[in-house]
Amino acid sequence: MQQAESLTFTANDFLAWEESQTEKHEYIAGETFAMVGARREHVLVTGNLLAALKLRLRGTPCQSYMAGMKLRVESADALFYPDVMVTCHPEDRKAGQFLAHPTLIAEVLSDSTAAFDRGPKFAAYRSLESLKEFVIVDIDALRVECYRRTSDNEWMLHDYTGQQDCRFSSLELTVPLAEIFEDVLAD
Repeated sequence: MQQAESLTFTANDFLAWEESQTEKHEYIAGETFAMVGARREHVLVTGNLLAALKLRLRGTPCQSYMAGMKLRVESADALFYPDVMVTCHPEDRKAGQFLAHPTLIAEVLSDSTAAFDRGPKFAAYRSLESLKEFVIVDIDALRVECYRRTSDNEWMLHDYTGQQDCRFSSLELTVPLAEIFEDVLAD
């Protein structure tokens, strides 16, 4: 992540400021960070995952969102743009600028953000009571890592590689890895 111009805001100031910006920014504890462009495979995999979830969630109270929708993590004083998130919470259906109650969040790794996604961002996400599953998609390894919250509030890893179906237990659905990596595997 690249820090933007050393601007500092409150979260509400940031929301108002970002509406007039041509680029997206993430906000963490008063600091803003410019979002960088993504490589082709990142965009393909993000779209594949969104499409797979949207198709399977049709007719349920859950909705899937892609990187254009902000997530507010109030306990971390942060606003992020997850690659994909799913919310089943009725308050999020009325949301304007951001969601606040995701059930599942997925981040597709890139070289520039992998350490942040696995570290500080995941730590912030874990503070969300509604979050049941955090998914990391590693394009280079063709692997999906699903971290699931247990009843003891611990996070258990379920690792998917090869020809497996990836189970998203928080949503009670499965998606074949070949579908998530479609058009990337063929290259």
